[in-house]
Amino acid sequence: MDASAIDLSGQVAFVTGGGGGIGRAIALCMADMGANVAVIDNVPERCEEVAARVRERGREVLTFPYNVMETDKVAEAVAETGAKFGRLDILVNNAGGVARRHFKDLQEKNWRRHIDLNLVSNLAATSAAIPIMIEGKRGGSIINVSSIEGSRAAPGYAVYAACKAGINNLTRTLALELAEYGIRVNTIAPDITITPGIRGNFTGPVDESKWYVPGPSAEASVAARVPAGRAGIDTECGMAAVFLASKMASYVTGTILPVDGGSWASSGWVRNSQQDWILPPEVTD
Repeated sequence: MDASAIDLSGQVAFVTGGGGGIGRAIALCMADMGANVAVIDNVPERCEEVAARVRERGREVLTFPYNVMETDKVAEAVAETGAKFGRLDILVNNAGGVARRHFKDLQEKNWRRHIDLNLVSNLAATSAAIPIMIEGKRGGSIINVSSIEGSRAAPGYAVYAACKAGINNLTRTLALELAEYGIRVNTIAPDITITPGIRGNFTGPVDESKWYVPGPSAEASVAARVPAGRAGIDTECGMAAVFLASKMASYVTGTILPVDGGSWASSGWVRNSQQDWILPPEVTD
């Protein structure tokens, strides 16, 4: 084996939610390995920032400042990418989000928004990408970003976790349906990962100088429940995605790959004295 096994030169990657966090890291890691990149993200400033970073790497880039819940816009962006580059090799379904609330406190509009953002956007991008990949006759790689919450109970995140479980099953099912076309379908499943959102940078460009800095007890809480002893780094998901897109994973399809520092292996929700479900110890600072 040589370095060409990880080379993505000449390939085209489309990344949803690619302007910040895990999606941004995946887009930049793909560009590092030679791929041209298209990014869809609902924060225009983040589209501009990641585009500048891709160009610094000598790659071509398209940006779409769209909301992924507008499925017609998603399909339009995927089609434009295929037309611009004449091919589409990699689709990364990363867009998603969640806020913690117990299911009994949600209204229909809340869970429909969760479903549209976390699952329907994935279906829309995948549906648009498959015909382009098949027509290109080069195969392809579809990489979904799920969560370990898709494989375990997730009190406070019921609809989100159900969407992620759906993505896991979709991954396995499409791996079978698309195998004859040389299209591989896999999922990475992170746990807590340092991103702009988790550090309070919800709007505007990614700016680490404005990030919330967790206190020692919060860091200790993460270390207590993650075997690796720390939160994940977004580029660790990026490198996993590059692996799944590359020839190194040419015989890998239908798999759910935890990128979680061992959290799935050590899963263990418990109930505290207030009868709420927590991952111990519960820390709020």
